[in-house]
Order: sequence, then C-alpha cells, then structure tokens
Amino acid sequence: MALKVELKAGEKFILGDSVITNDDQRTRLTIEGEAPILREKDVMTMETADTPCKKIYLVVQLMYLSRDPIKHHEMYFEMVNDVLEAAPSTRPYITEINNHILTGSLYKALKATKGLIEYEGALLGHASRSSGVRVDG
Repeated sequence: MALKVELKAGEKFILGDSVITNDDQRTRLTIEGEAPILREKDVMTMETADTPCKKIYLVVQLMYLSRDPIKHHEMYFEMVNDVLEAAPSTRPYITEINNHILTGSLYKALKATKGLIEYEGALLGHASRSSGVRVDG
C-alpha cells in the first residue's frame, strides 16, 4: 500500500537515510516500498530533547531510522529504568513502548512515546503548581 505525503513549501522529511526538502510550493508525493519515513514536525533533535521522556523519544527515533535498531537498545533501557525509578506511574506508557519495540513495530513505539511525553508534561506541570514554582517565566 502506497503512502501519500503532502508537503508544505520548504517542509522537510526523512526517508530512510536521506533528508528530503520540498521546493517553494505544496507537493504531494506517493511513496511505495519499505523505508522509515518521518515528517519534520515529528523529528526530535538533541536540542529539543530537553526532558528525560523526550530523550527516550530521541532514542526510539534513532531505532526507527536505523538499519540496526538493536544497537540503541542498551541506551533506551537505561533511560527507561531511570524514568521508572523517578516516576513509577509512567509504567503503563513504557510497557506499551517496550512491547512495540520488542515486536519490531518501531513507528508505533515512536507514536506511543508521544503519549509518554504528554504524561511527563502533565506530571511536571502538576509538580510546579504544587511547589509554587513558575516555569513559564
């Protein structure tokens, strides 16, 4: 089944090992075959991975884009253990991500990690409200 991707002017996406940049007008692409595809809006960078769960997303992203995802497993499981130790309530999210990784469904793992990041944001927001600390400047 082909994947249809609509790109805005100047939008980028990753296709396998390549970064594709759209020209100056909207474009519709039809992509057939098996290769990891990640839109610019879903890409996490080292600079934007500024929380423990965003760092987990970054490692899952590396797994998804890698020809050898297993080489990232050790780092992933170390990070996950640290998060579980600090916030045991993240276990259901991490269990879902782990199941996707262990079955080779890395895109689904990446999507599930977004839920973990949202939960982390809620936890951090609750903690800052409880302590009276303002995080919005």
